Amino acid sequence: MQHADSARNRRYTVVAHRDLVKVTLDIRRSEFIGMIRRVDSEDEARAWIDEVRGEHHAATHVVPAFVLGADRDVQRSSDDGEPAGTAGMPMIQALTNYRAVHNGEEFSDVSDICAIVVRYFGGVKLGAGGLVRAYSDTAVAALEQTPLIVRKRMLLVTIDAPHADVGRVENELRSAQYEVLGTEYDGHAATVTIGLDDTNNALVDFNGHLASMTAGESEAVAIGTRWQDVT
Repeated sequence: MQHADSARNRRYTVVAHRDLVKVTLDIRRSEFIGMIRRVDSEDEARAWIDEVRGEHHAATHVVPAFVLGADRDVQRSSDDGEPAGTAGMPMIQALTNYRAVHNGEEFSDVSDICAIVVRYFGGVKLGAGGLVRAYSDTAVAALEQTPLIVRKRMLLVTIDAPHADVGRVENELRSAQYEVLGTEYDGHAATVTIGLDDTNNALVDFNGHLASMTAGESEAVAIGTRWQDVT
């Protein structure tokens, strides 16, 4: 299993879409509603938390937890009136320990994610251990219903190609498993933007492949980096 554990991290796992994922568990007469949503910032997470609290104003507890960033350096949670350490922190641990599978490999690197568990008390006290399990299990149950994809830091490069050749170039790049991010047409040439894994030798290696593909007629130029969801 691989972990996201340094500022050099070039990839992590995110929720595949912006839609709400929701599950409901009945645990000893209490109703636990688990919700997952992708968020890009602390402000976005807190706005959604406030929205859910408004929708579930009659709930006994509305417990949030969110994790942000490629290195998961922002982690926030609240117990919302449950005994300290029995609700929010177990949910944080459920998020950070969850094992996402990509291409047969497991990664505990889920981020840019907010989980909320709403509890409607049913009259039976669970005790500290029972609360930890209930909040953790509800968060995990929601995660198990959440589609996840990889988000990579990509080096953006461009190449120019004549209009007549750009379709072939794009097809050959895709066949070689490169991420073609878009093409702009201007004048007599088209500019193709490609996303490469942001490694030390990415541009040199790509230009080597490009030289063999175009008989040395094209050379890529780096224009910056960005985080990109990839399937």
